[in-house]
Amino acid sequence: MNRVRRQFEVWGTVVDVDVASAVISETMLKNAIEKIIEFCREVDQDFSTYIDSSWITLLRQGKVEIQDCPNLVREVYELCGQAKYLSDGAFDPWAVAGGFDPSGLVKGWAADICANMLVAAGAQHVQVNAAGDLALRGGWCDPADGDVKPWKIGVVNPDNRQEVVKIFEITDGAIATSGTYERGAHINDPYTGMIAIGAKSATIVGKEGWLCDALATAVMVAGSDAALWFGQKELEGYLVWAVNRHESTSWSI
Repeated sequence: MNRVRRQFEVWGTVVDVDVASAVISETMLKNAIEKIIEFCREVDQDFSTYIDSSWITLLRQGKVEIQDCPNLVREVYELCGQAKYLSDGAFDPWAVAGGFDPSGLVKGWAADICANMLVAAGAQHVQVNAAGDLALRGGWCDPADGDVKPWKIGVVNPDNRQEVVKIFEITDGAIATSGTYERGAHINDPYTGMIAIGAKSATIVGKEGWLCDALATAVMVAGSDAALWFGQKELEGYLVWAVNRHESTSWSI
């Protein structure tokens, strides 16, 4: 079993990639990772609100319309609309200062694409961790005996990052966590225009990375009221685990 682990900086954070395969060489795994690094940098050039020439910046400044943008930008724009609908507007990238900002969805979306690219290249066991937005494929292969087990993903206490308070086991799918871990209180409530106070942290597990990412942001806004969303057919199979804002308690579905 060949295994490669690589970290690289993009999107103002660090992406951690862990891949293994018994069917392609270590060199081929490294080459596949180089291709996803290139893709991630292209995503940054297209979607960053900090790059003057990005399509999102041009959209925010009214210099282009969405129909003028490349296919991937239009795809993300449409996915943002779906996430807004499914969260009753708690996720609303149009209700931010400066105009449309899909940052709360793009990392999960891109992590999924990266994982699929790695699988297509021959990787059998894949973890792409984009600062709390993870795409997972094929489970984890134990190097001791070759046994394949689910990836174990821990969620830390938002008040104590040294303490793991929840572990999810995932073979294929995505998981996203939003909270105050890296950037402090940075999520705005689209209903009030103020800092979101619905939850202290929120973790979503499901099939699609873009939706997990967006819903994690939305639960930060809505708190326990978000439980109502998960009865929708489109969210069947999605799990939520959230830490309440003002209490040392949590809730889950």
